[in-house]
Amino acid sequence: MDVSTGTELPLNDSDDYYPEEGGSICSPERIKGFESVFFPVLYCVVFVFGFVGNSLVICVLIVCKKLSRMTDVYLLNLAISDLLFVFSLPFLAHYASDQWTFGNEMCKIICGVYYIGFYSSIFFITLVSIDRYLAIVHAVYALKVRTSRLSIVLSLMVWSMTILASVPNLIFIQEFDEDGIMKCAPYYPNNRTTWKLLTNFEVNILGLVIPLAILIFCYSHILKNLQRCMNRNKYKAMKLVFTVVIVFFLFWTPFNVVLFLDSLRSLNIIDDCKTSRDLDLALQVTETISFVHCCLNPLIYAFVGEKFKKYVQEILRKFLLICKDHSVFQSHYSTSFMHTPSSHTSITDPIM
Repeated sequence: MDVSTGTELPLNDSDDYYPEEGGSICSPERIKGFESVFFPVLYCVVFVFGFVGNSLVICVLIVCKKLSRMTDVYLLNLAISDLLFVFSLPFLAHYASDQWTFGNEMCKIICGVYYIGFYSSIFFITLVSIDRYLAIVHAVYALKVRTSRLSIVLSLMVWSMTILASVPNLIFIQEFDEDGIMKCAPYYPNNRTTWKLLTNFEVNILGLVIPLAILIFCYSHILKNLQRCMNRNKYKAMKLVFTVVIVFFLFWTPFNVVLFLDSLRSLNIIDDCKTSRDLDLALQVTETISFVHCCLNPLIYAFVGEKFKKYVQEILRKFLLICKDHSVFQSHYSTSFMHTPSSHTSITDPIM
């Protein structure tokens, strides 16, 4: 959240004012009208699609798949991560249109949910990629290590890492009054530049550099393996593998690059007024665009699988039958489950 402009983006904050040549004040207020209309609408759209998509993933994994595979456990946690993230968006939408009105405790809670959802989503995407790498490139070894118990242990480790990664950002988050406007943002009483640089670099390293390096490593080896095997789904799998990396890169790299430039501004390497104003707007736009990624995770990891589509159709059909005739639904529910063939294939197997 931008302390100076009232921006509702918790991963960054800008310097209060930027001095122009001659000592005049450079204020970023010119973007307020844009952000108060565009961001609330986009936050609400992302919330709706993210909530519906990830809720369907959870329903399929629990009701239909019953978490039968290691990948299913990771996908469940990934969907929960994205749901945590999207739950913060209605509050941020209201904040973007006005000011923070929910109190200091809710300020910390919402920002905590935001950060935990942000980091855990990226960490579980990375974990799913490692799982796919082991299953395809080291298939024999994977049979020994890819167990449900290990998936639960690794998931708990990821959540622990997520909480630890969120702590530095949450230490300084608080509600405060600035010129009669209530803000919910990082407030650095001492060594402002040092702490801001540390939190920015943490986002850059944990949110992009390390995950992207792992993704590139995993999927480059997956592609080499797929090229050596003759499989009718090979080309589809290669295309989807590229999609995973490219979508992650496109949606998160712009924000991380702009955040790095914001760090340079804190070091006074960038001190031009116009550039600073453009940077404020770029921070808001690129981070908001990155929010859309939580809507795409269900599409990338699950919706493209034919089995998943059939499961969703089955769930929707049963839901409609509940609304129409509860007794008819009960009969259909029993029959369909008696005749549904079992499968040991994860919903991501057709993807990769």
